[in-house]
Amino acid sequence: APSGLDELNVAYFLEWPTANQVAQVEQTYDSVLGLTVNWIAFPSGNDMALAMESGDIDISYSQGLTPFANYVTSGADHVIVGVAVSYADADNCVAHPDYAVSQDNAASSLAGQAIYTPIGNVTHFKLLKMLEHLGVSLDDVSLIPSEGGPAAVAAFENGDVAMACAFGGAINTMLASGGNLVMTGSEQEALGIRVFDIISAPRSFAEEHGDVVTAFLQVTEDANAAYAADRASLETTIADAAGMDLAGTSSLLDAFTFLDSDSQLSEAWLGGTVQAAMKEQMDFFVAQGEIDTALDS
Repeated sequence: APSGLDELNVAYFLEWPTANQVAQVEQTYDSVLGLTVNWIAFPSGNDMALAMESGDIDISYSQGLTPFANYVTSGADHVIVGVAVSYADADNCVAHPDYAVSQDNAASSLAGQAIYTPIGNVTHFKLLKMLEHLGVSLDDVSLIPSEGGPAAVAAFENGDVAMACAFGGAINTMLASGGNLVMTGSEQEALGIRVFDIISAPRSFAEEHGDVVTAFLQVTEDANAAYAADRASLETTIADAAGMDLAGTSSLLDAFTFLDSDSQLSEAWLGGTVQAAMKEQMDFFVAQGEIDTALDS
């Protein structure tokens, strides 16, 4: 085994279908790395960060940028080693049909209402930017902290909230139940909002086991290339790994882009844009009073 490791503990999300799950299921990671790779499902990127802090997780696959930045801002020594997936349309807020919320009337239709949302992740950041754009004052709405996708769907279907924000399969479920998007992912991207997940690791692990991290990224790169060449034949395997049906998997994958390493290393991503997006989010959270202070870079 490389560098004295017997096992590699990798955090991931269920109901979040990614191209590398073929390599996860077929244990390509295990055979290439010469390690037992344990894939451990987490409810949120914040939980992934905590598990990296405690040493329970070596690599987080598809951790959100915002939880990563929040933890690093508060002193965690974690590093970004890659971009997992870009997904403007797979993360959004869905309005309940009874409230008839649109871009034109949001300032009035959401006044006095409750919105169900994760706190301290990109979904929350997008929501705050969207409310700001639509002229909705935060004083006029109450934000209810989310306990995850299924809880968001339940709050939405009960009609308890005017809008529920989530990522992944929960979005499709709420739209299928008659909900509507107040703004599309591409409309939000036009506001300059970048939505992507990263591959991260504790700095100590990345420095001590750079060979393992590099090999992990190469298996991921190869899986992404295989998916790009022939997505259709791989969807069933990915759906099973994600714990989803084929239709739900397919519609999420339509919203996902898996970047090759050249793209990841370019100016558009790890060559500057990722850093700028992180800085903008943290400065925004400071301005909103969510965190006290942001790092300089």
